Formats: sequence, structure tokens, C-alpha cells
Amino acid sequence: MKKFFWIFAFIAVFVFGFWVAQNLRLPFFEKVQQEDSQVLLDRIEEVTKLITVQGYFSEIYDYKDYYGYDWSIFRKKALIRVKAKVSMGFDLESLDLEVIPDRKVIRLSALPEVKLISIDHDLDYYDISEGTFNSFNNEDLNDLNKKAKSYIEQVALQSDLPARAAKKGSEMLETLSFLVEGAGWTLEVKEIDSRSVLRN
Repeated sequence: MKKFFWIFAFIAVFVFGFWVAQNLRLPFFEKVQQEDSQVLLDRIEEVTKLITVQGYFSEIYDYKDYYGYDWSIFRKKALIRVKAKVSMGFDLESLDLEVIPDRKVIRLSALPEVKLISIDHDLDYYDISEGTFNSFNNEDLNDLNKKAKSYIEQVALQSDLPARAAKKGSEMLETLSFLVEGAGWTLEVKEIDSRSVLRN
């Protein structure tokens, strides 16, 4: 009889424990996640920029520095792939527009100089090695980010993107002239001889 009593007690304790685990969610059995986020709008700017071309670049940037001797204990190096999207076009803020209704004429100043509008880039660190007496810190990584962006900027300015941006701007003016003339008006554009490329 005692044997059956202990078996019954064991089953009852097991069932009770299972019920407690299912119905009473004890805090040490639950995984707690906390997330906090704050989004702050810093400022809003109105822009009148026209992007006429975008170039996509993928470059390998090899960085190394060392103290005195190029030995592994004094050397730190990084191999970085830089992927970037470069946008070029025109800042239309300085564009002059004059409408003369009695003559049905729209007078437009020439497009401003081609400008590098923006660079959006990502860095992939393929290989980072540090020496015993020379290692990377946050300031070094920020500096690498700036140097990689500067490198892409130089490559973009030496490519055919500026010429393509200027050509696309001229084509846009031709299209605008066609639309204006189709409405019975005339578009007068003040031409300039040469364009240069400006940085932000």
C-alpha cells in the first residue's frame, strides 16, 4: 500500500510541477528584452539640387602605418573595400528665371557649374591586423572612414562623371525648350563657355 502511495505522490508532484510551469510564469523562466530608441529631428533644409548622374564605385583601400621599422610588432594595417554611390549635378539655387508674359518669353540663366552633390559610402573591413605596440582605436577608424571617402571623391572627380553630368544638364535644357516652344513660348538661355566641377 505504501508503494502505491509513493507512486501516486510522485505523479501528483510531477503533474503539479508541470501545471505550475505552464500557468505561473515565473520571472526567472522568462526572457526579458528591453529596447530604447530616440529619434531627434535636427533640422530641415530646403534644397534645389538637380542630380543628373550617379556613379557606383567599388575600390580596395589598403592602409598601413608603423613606428620606425616595418615589423609586425610595430605595424597596424587594414584592407578595406569601399562601396560608394556618387551623385553629381547642379545646385539650382543660383539659377535666375524671368518670365515675360507679353512677349511669351522665359529667360533662364545658364546652368551653374557641375557639382558633386553627395557621396554615400560603406566600408567592409576585410583584414585588420595590429601589432603589439601599435593598434587601432576609434579615432583611427573614423580617420580611415574620412580617408576612404576622400579617396572616392578624388576618383569620382577624375572620372567621366562631371562631363556626363554637364551633358545631361544640356539635354535637360533642350527638353525644357521643346516643351516651352510647344506651348507657344520661347526659352532664352544665357550660355557660358566652360564649366568646372565644385566640391560640397
